[in-house]
Amino acid sequence: MRAIVLALLIATPTFAAPVTQGPPNVPEFKPAFAGQTRAEAVKTKTPISVTEVAKGLHSPWGIAFLPDGRLLVTEKSPGNIRIVTREGKISAPIAGLPKVDANGQGGLMGIAVPTDGLKNTVFWSYAEPRTGGNGLAVARGVLVDGVKPKMTEIKIIFRMMPTLDSKAHFGGRLVFAPDGKLFITLGERSILAGRYQAQKLDSDLGKIVRINRDGTIPVDNPWSKAAGARPEIWTKGNRNVLSAALDSQGRLWESENGPRGGDELNLIKPGKDYGWPTITYGEEYSGKPVGKSLTQAPGMEQPIYYWDPVIAPSGMAIYSGKLVPEWRGNIFLGGLASQSLVRLVLRNDKVVGEERLFGDRGERIRDVVEGPDGALWLVTDADDGKLLRVAPR
Repeated sequence: MRAIVLALLIATPTFAAPVTQGPPNVPEFKPAFAGQTRAEAVKTKTPISVTEVAKGLHSPWGIAFLPDGRLLVTEKSPGNIRIVTREGKISAPIAGLPKVDANGQGGLMGIAVPTDGLKNTVFWSYAEPRTGGNGLAVARGVLVDGVKPKMTEIKIIFRMMPTLDSKAHFGGRLVFAPDGKLFITLGERSILAGRYQAQKLDSDLGKIVRINRDGTIPVDNPWSKAAGARPEIWTKGNRNVLSAALDSQGRLWESENGPRGGDELNLIKPGKDYGWPTITYGEEYSGKPVGKSLTQAPGMEQPIYYWDPVIAPSGMAIYSGKLVPEWRGNIFLGGLASQSLVRLVLRNDKVVGEERLFGDRGERIRDVVEGPDGALWLVTDADDGKLLRVAPR
């Protein structure tokens, strides 16, 4: 008997503790597979420093690099785009932008610069004021540089429909695929009138959509020929997607905000249903269950990873490893509620380690991108927001 017990002890694997965090809001919910939540805590071995490149940005939301190494930074409220040099000089607001509904979670949000074929062209997302409410719109324009920069040749290439009167859950990240197509992440507007449209194909709410750079719809979108469906839809059942990035294989990953618990990391595949609001690992802010309190359902995707309590993810980079080889292939997420930069280590598309970086700074991280210099660049969500550069010492 003693030999059997000893053998069992030897065969039982041991796991390091997860990242320090509070108890789950919904402890009765169990993960669908090992490692789906509270992965082993890991620690970066490379000495890392954080440099404050610029400050005084008003509610910065998104970052994109221009070909010359300067950055475009959006300010959610009042709805500006500014050019910031790598030495921290901040331009005047770029003139000529469309009117922005900068209330609540709305404002000027995501930004992207294509790397091929469209000289000086910039794409951005914003909350558009409309009759009867508002909705996310995406515009493109040509940047005219100078002491007083301005945007010209502006064209609105996408409007989230239908219009609702809500101040929340716009989504807003923009990601260019290797083939030049544009992914736009959306939210379901939070209010009940929008929430249940996340499952409906005649609505953009609670979706990721895919369009051409001129606003036309790719013919190979999964529902492009489905009767009654909006042809731009790429996935459905998403809640509020504030993070998205491509990996080295060109695959789209996203992270979305859950309710009270249930933030998710997903590997996005066309035509798939990511479950909201039918399944979730969270609960209502009131503490009541969401729907029938389900975490799994046929035909609905499980998240690769989830958090309870939430980190409130916003912004994502999948690191190439140029400056910090041990980070190669790791996912980095801005954490609003966690007030940290969240690092996820992947193996075979599963999370095997988690790290919370820079939590001692007490700052909400709104966006994170990898710059052409191999450093991670962050913006902090505050009235006096900062642009930070993260690199080896």
